Amino acid sequence: MDFMLYVKFFLGLVAIINPVGLLPVFVSLTSHQTEEERNHTGKVANFAVVVILLVTIFIGQHILNMFSISLSAFRIAGGSLIAIIAMSMLQGKLSPVKRNQEEDREASGMESVAVVPLALPLMAGPGAISSVIVFASDHNKMVDLIGMSITVVVFGLMSFGLFRLAPVIFKILGTTGINVITRLMGLLMLSIGIEVVAAGLKGLFPTLMA
Repeated sequence: MDFMLYVKFFLGLVAIINPVGLLPVFVSLTSHQTEEERNHTGKVANFAVVVILLVTIFIGQHILNMFSISLSAFRIAGGSLIAIIAMSMLQGKLSPVKRNQEEDREASGMESVAVVPLALPLMAGPGAISSVIVFASDHNKMVDLIGMSITVVVFGLMSFGLFRLAPVIFKILGTTGINVITRLMGLLMLSIGIEVVAAGLKGLFPTLMA
C-alpha cells in the first residue's frame, strides 16, 4: 500500500473541493439556523459528499464503459473542467460550473441546504467527481480503492470539523484571508487539471506526445 498515493489523493480533494473557500458560502446559507442546526447541516452535507465520492470510486469506470467513453477522452474533459473551475478560484470566487444565479435564488428559499446545494454541486461537484473517477481508474486494485475510500472518509471528517468552526475561522481569516487560500488552492487545482489533460492527450495521441 503506497501511503504517499493517498496523501496525493487527499491533497487533490482539498484543492478541488476547497472546504475553507466554501466557509463564507456555508455561513451565508446557514445564517438563519441555530448553532445546533448549523452543525447538523454540516454533518449531513459532508456525509453526503463522502457517499457521493465513495460511489464514484467504485462505479465511475463502469459508467464510462456504459457510454463507451475512453479514459483518455474523459481525462481531457475532466482536466479541462478542473482548469475552468481553477481559473475562477484564482480570481477568488466560485466558478459558475459549481453554482449559478438560478441556484443561488433557489437555495435562498430552501429550508435545508445540506445536500443541495452544499454537498452537490458545491462540494462534490463535476470537478471533484471527474478527478476521483480518473484517480480510481488509474489505481483500480482493490487495496487502492479501499485506501482511497478511507482517504475520502478522513477528508469528510476534516471538512466537517472546519464547518463546525466556520464562524470562528471566518472571523479570524476574514474575506481576504479566505480569498488568499482560495487562490492558492486554485493554483494547485490548475496544475492538477493541466496534468490530467496532458495524460489524456498522451493516451489519445501517443505518437504526437512521444
